[in-house]
Amino acid sequence: MLIAHYLTFKDRPPTQTLMLVTGGRWEMNLLNRTFTAWCNSHLRKAGTQIENIEEDFRNGLKLMLLLEVISGERLPKPDKGKMRFHKIANVNKALDYISSKGVKLVSIGAEEIVDGNVKMTLGMIWTIILRFAIQDISVEETSAKEGLLLWCQRKTAPYRNVNVQNFHISWKDGLALCALIHRHRPDLIDYSKLRKDDPIGNLNTAFEVAEKYLDIPKMLDAEDIVNTPKPDEKAIMTYVSCFYHAFAGAEQAETAANRICKVLAVNQENERLMEEYEKLASELLEWIRRTIPWLENRVAEQTMRAMQQKLEDFRDYRRVHKPPRVQEKCQLEINFNTLQTKLRLSNRPAFMPSEGKMVSDIANAWKGLEQVEKGYEEWLLTEIRRLERLDHLAEKFKQKCGLHESWTTGKEHLLSQKDYETASLMEIRALMRKHEAFESDLAAHQDRVEQIAAIAQELNELDYHDAASVNTRCQGICDQWDNLGTLTQKRRDALERVEKLWETIDQLYLEFAKRAAPFNNWMDGAMEDLQDMFIVHSIEEIQSLITAHDQFKATLPEADKERIAIMGIQNEITKIAQTYGIKLVGVNPYTVLSPQDITNKWEAVKQLVPLRDQMLQEEVARQQANERLRRSFAAQANIIGPWIQTKMEEIGHVSVDIAGSLEEQMNNLKQYEQNIINYKSNIDKLEGDHQLIQEALIFDNKHTNYTMEHIRVGWEQLLTTIARTINEVENQILTRDAKGISQEQLNEFRASFNHFDRKRNGMMDPDDFRACLISMGALLDTNKHKNKCDILNLTGWFCQGEVEFARIMTLVDPNNTGVVTFQAFIDFMTRETAETDTAEQVMASFKILASDKPYITMEELRRELPPEQAEYCISRMTKYVGPEAAPGALDYISFSSALYGESDL
Repeated sequence: MLIAHYLTFKDRPPTQTLMLVTGGRWEMNLLNRTFTAWCNSHLRKAGTQIENIEEDFRNGLKLMLLLEVISGERLPKPDKGKMRFHKIANVNKALDYISSKGVKLVSIGAEEIVDGNVKMTLGMIWTIILRFAIQDISVEETSAKEGLLLWCQRKTAPYRNVNVQNFHISWKDGLALCALIHRHRPDLIDYSKLRKDDPIGNLNTAFEVAEKYLDIPKMLDAEDIVNTPKPDEKAIMTYVSCFYHAFAGAEQAETAANRICKVLAVNQENERLMEEYEKLASELLEWIRRTIPWLENRVAEQTMRAMQQKLEDFRDYRRVHKPPRVQEKCQLEINFNTLQTKLRLSNRPAFMPSEGKMVSDIANAWKGLEQVEKGYEEWLLTEIRRLERLDHLAEKFKQKCGLHESWTTGKEHLLSQKDYETASLMEIRALMRKHEAFESDLAAHQDRVEQIAAIAQELNELDYHDAASVNTRCQGICDQWDNLGTLTQKRRDALERVEKLWETIDQLYLEFAKRAAPFNNWMDGAMEDLQDMFIVHSIEEIQSLITAHDQFKATLPEADKERIAIMGIQNEITKIAQTYGIKLVGVNPYTVLSPQDITNKWEAVKQLVPLRDQMLQEEVARQQANERLRRSFAAQANIIGPWIQTKMEEIGHVSVDIAGSLEEQMNNLKQYEQNIINYKSNIDKLEGDHQLIQEALIFDNKHTNYTMEHIRVGWEQLLTTIARTINEVENQILTRDAKGISQEQLNEFRASFNHFDRKRNGMMDPDDFRACLISMGALLDTNKHKNKCDILNLTGWFCQGEVEFARIMTLVDPNNTGVVTFQAFIDFMTRETAETDTAEQVMASFKILASDKPYITMEELRRELPPEQAEYCISRMTKYVGPEAAPGALDYISFSSALYGESDL
């Protein structure tokens, strides 16, 4: 016959009761043994035990002691008398304490316990077990029996031949108990050697191991469990609950150790990233520091070859040395942003680099480098143009000086002669005419001397390296020219004094001399012009020279007539001499020019004309080739320049309008980046054409507004922009994973941001941001709810009008730029909707490892934490100073605070 007792719990619905069933003698004996063992497992902590459960609890003393041990609380002082009413009073104190814990006792009174009613006594013990050993078990929002069952299922799920569905037949083969032990202490049982067909051996193994190593007394007999169709549920639950409590402390310590390891791993990774940033920043700044003086050096070389070598060195710098530094700068900014995001997500203080190594400092240094670099390239090209001009002028100066010095050779000696003192009348007249011809020749050479002086002055103005020798030579020519003028005037004066004495003039010789001299000068000038060096930079300029040359060739027939006329004078002299029998002795007394000289020079002029034609045509071909280079470069630049600008605009739209998951967005952006990188071959080809243009000394291009510098800067900005956009999506993924934010929430945040991004530039102004927060319920509309502050949602956001909005703005716009970026918006929304580790949580975890002590020892750290994290803590924790401190005690409280505050950790 079964007798049911109902126990109702305060925390259950009024209609729900917990039923204790007792029955036959065999079942009563099983419960008696189980409950007795369970009670003794707690009483022995107080140095006592019971032998007979219905007898040893009758006076209430050990019953009260049992409750004090399992609850950790003090009960009222028991009555020490041995009378029945003393015993009843003690039992009532125990029952009152049980009732105070939310247990409603039905049909159980102190008298039945005092009288030794075994069924009532077992019912009371079961009530205590339920309340203090089972009710507080909580696993994933289930408690008591359901929670304990779920815990057993979770722990034994991976084991073969184990399927825990209840607290009776699921435990008959003993494998479930062995699986629980092996799951937590695999060193105690070799589960692979257990057999399902040996239930008694399995059960006894579990009982012995639990009693010997886990301090869980043997409460059941293997034969009782195996030989009954359905083992007693309460006995099994009582025994299994001991395993839960035995292993719960170990799991709590494991959880605490895992939390500390997680926090320390994050801190160590952050420190590694900080050190890496400092190293990269130092190297990049040192490279900039070394490079800027080289680019600032404006000491010009004296030769074209040396300046062209400088230009080649600069090209190597732009092509070889600078591009890796551009990538390092971009990677440094990405690392800095990633580090700050990780620090923010782990609730750590923001990273403050060493003085002078901020991202802004590096950007400023880089800007200074590019400014100096631009000025250096312009200076190089200007110097090359100057040296080219100097070489041309120096060669021209030497040519004209050579011609002049060749002409003046012997002139001073000739003018200094006094041959007229002993000359005849004809000789005097000849000398006079000769001198007049010389004066005409001298006047004709005045222009050349002025040209030499002008070239020398320009060489000085252009800072020619050998200006001293040029000045010396020019001064010598000028001094000689002045002396020639003086000597010429003196000789004329002398000849004029004696001219009155001599009247006979040989008109023909005189006419020959007068006409031959300017014609000779014209031929000298023509030869000089035909051999003159030239430098042009366009087809128009060379066409101008060709036109001038054509005009010169058009004058050749007239010149030939003049030559024929001059030669006719000489022929007339010869004819007269022959006609009148005059014997011509010597040369023309009025000039040093002979007919042969005129003929030779005229032949030389005719030979120089086709040579000049050839030189001009070769220059035309070179200028046409240069024009082709200009057009080729312009055709590519006019495509690449707009392409880069279009891609920049597309990236700006992509960063705002991209949809789908963050991983899909990341893949799309990386594919977009790869497409941009694949375009690099076009940039390289344009660089090759640009090098050809510079080697051809082409300095302008009217066919395009794009220069190679524009293309380089645009390309570098394009690569940096796509890298930064990818980094923003990576940070969003990092934020989402760290904060536990769903993809739907991120999509909602992005949709709200895009809706209020009215300018479609990836930013919101404060008014749009306020409207966005109101639309998402993160801020009350102050125009509708003035002087009112209500709780808006479950995350604890409160509205305090303008004060609250001002606080939010300081978070999303700390630099007062007047705009809110999408990354700042995401950071604010995720910070307000998710939790992070705190210093208090880390302190609580250390407290568990330290067994509630205010300090922790090195042995405890090495026992509970992995070696790397343990040594990390030991090296950074300070010595604990306090009462009763053990040797080597460490202060984990200040260490935990330092992890989340400003310190050197």
